[in-house]
Amino acid sequence: MNALSRNDKTAVGRWFWTIDKLLLGLVLLLIGIGILAVAAASPAAAHRYSGSGTSIDELHYLKRQIMWVLAGVPLMLGVSMLSIAWAKRVAIGLTIAFLFALFLVPFFGFETNGAVRWIQLPGFQFQPSEFLKPVFIVTSAWLLSVRFDDKSMPTMQLSFGLLVIVASLLVKQPDIGQTALFAAVWLVQASLAGMSVAIVGGAIAAGAAGLATAYAFVPHVTSRIDRFIQGTGDTYQIDRALDCFKAGGLFGAGPGEGVMKFKLPEAQTDYIFAVIGEEFGAIACIALAVLYLGIVLRVLLQLLDEEEPFVFLAAAGLATQFGLQAAINMSVNLNLMPSKGMTLPFVSHGGSSFLALSMGMGLLLALTRRNRFLKSSPYLGTARA
Repeated sequence: MNALSRNDKTAVGRWFWTIDKLLLGLVLLLIGIGILAVAAASPAAAHRYSGSGTSIDELHYLKRQIMWVLAGVPLMLGVSMLSIAWAKRVAIGLTIAFLFALFLVPFFGFETNGAVRWIQLPGFQFQPSEFLKPVFIVTSAWLLSVRFDDKSMPTMQLSFGLLVIVASLLVKQPDIGQTALFAAVWLVQASLAGMSVAIVGGAIAAGAAGLATAYAFVPHVTSRIDRFIQGTGDTYQIDRALDCFKAGGLFGAGPGEGVMKFKLPEAQTDYIFAVIGEEFGAIACIALAVLYLGIVLRVLLQLLDEEEPFVFLAAAGLATQFGLQAAINMSVNLNLMPSKGMTLPFVSHGGSSFLALSMGMGLLLALTRRNRFLKSSPYLGTARA
């Protein structure tokens, strides 16, 4: 097929021969699994959140998820076509834009479940922190990579200062879970960039102190940690999630046959992993966890011979964020961590989450465009220009 031959020098041809097809395939598989999971959770969510006396569209959340997939997959593919230079420029520009949007949240946002995290747009709830995550990681990688060329530049301090600004705005919402995720990813990047062990230890200690402060002064954090450690207070959500796993057993009740999911709050978002456990079983849950691990390992293996500091730090950070977010969500569902209100990447229902993850994965695919069997190809230079 001439259009996809290795001599094709069009933008699509260069993209096709430099994209990591295995990584892209794993991500598309995950998105497909997400559609099935939302299809299973949609009836439960529709029954739970439909108003009294109103007709129930059991496929409401599935229809919306398909809409986000149809918007998100082209976004991911489009971003993956960017050169490394343009990926960097776009990320820096969007970091400024989404940081400004995050600043506006307390003034124009609306409250849900005791937190102000969203800005209402026509037909869409926009959560700036979700979109800020991937571009912040790339921008932070750029700042940290500068020190490899000029150690006199205070880029480590500038990167940390950016983190402090983001964390301050997130704590104000409050969103302790996202704050911790931003901080954890930055700490990984800074460590890879050469931050001393002593400073790493100090940063971890500061994080622990921050968590203790949040526990002492932020009521909903106190409540969540107490429920997790002591099992006191309102444990309805996690109890119903565990009931779903128990009902599913090893092989699940079967697609559409789940019963416990109808009692589960946020079945389509925060607790969709429990719905998978009930309808498809523990084996399916393990397979899904392995798929997440496979995506992260695929990225890390590609970075073993990476010589460009910016690419190394940005891709490692994006992979860390992706894997850590998945691990947190699954751990919360299994009562291994306090509730965080964090989605399961590409599986949970949600527009902001899906589109932001699509943008982040697009950046990751763009950064890893250096085809293994085309090391000396002109495509390589184009992808990494």
